Amino acid sequence: MATIPPLPSRDDVLRMARNTTDMTGQLLDTAGNLTRIALNTFDPRDGSGPEMLRVLRRTTAELAEASASPQAQQAFQRVVDTLARLGTTGAPLAVHPVSEPAQALLAVLGDSLLPVLDAVEPAVEEFTAALCELVEAASPLIPAGAGLVAGVVLALTPVLRAAAEVLDDGGPELRRIADALTAAVAPLVPLQVSLAERAAHAGAGVVRAALPPLADLTEAAAATTRAARPVLVAGEELVVAGLEQLQPLLLSGAARAGRVARAAAVRVSAAVSPSAEPGVVVSVAAG
Repeated sequence: MATIPPLPSRDDVLRMARNTTDMTGQLLDTAGNLTRIALNTFDPRDGSGPEMLRVLRRTTAELAEASASPQAQQAFQRVVDTLARLGTTGAPLAVHPVSEPAQALLAVLGDSLLPVLDAVEPAVEEFTAALCELVEAASPLIPAGAGLVAGVVLALTPVLRAAAEVLDDGGPELRRIADALTAAVAPLVPLQVSLAERAAHAGAGVVRAALPPLADLTEAAAATTRAARPVLVAGEELVVAGLEQLQPLLLSGAARAGRVARAAAVRVSAAVSPSAEPGVVVSVAAG
């Protein structure tokens, strides 16, 4: 005979009532906030509400038209196929026993890397800003680089197809090679593991013994660097000043080399196609 469950106590009833009241108040506050956001967004007094609705209507119409195109449908199909593949292969990987140490490793790495990331954040921001400036300055070279990459990819495509065909045709031989390698390497694995353990113990002892003198050497090098800092700064200033003095000479040399190259190009063009401009003699003097 089934037993009748006990009725909740007075404290349980009061706790559930308070929780219900709090949740109801939070939901009502959230609904009020959403209402105020909608009123502020679509307020007809300044005309922004109707304009926003018109923009949304045009945007949704364009999105609807674009989503009906064959390219978009193919993209949607690829997304669905990818999600299905992730569902069939990702779920077994997630519940596999090897995922537990991987998750523990990720947790340890996250705890260890957070202080490091906080420390390097300013340097990363400066590096990113400098990299953005470099990319923006080198933007004229990007189309040429893209064309070069495209050419290399197109040149490698037949090679990859030929390699795939060769590997496909040589499937039995590849399996024989894999079996032979497995038979040859499998007996060596325990020996390698034991040697690795011995090497790890010996390396750990060497590292423990080398850490104190390395710390002393580092402190001495730091003290030497602090003492020699004025000399280093002076040497850097001399190098920079020398570069500043050589800059005009380098610029003039580059300009002279450019004029010589242009003159050589003109002479080569005239020698290759002498009939292109009959009666015209081009003379460029290198200054």
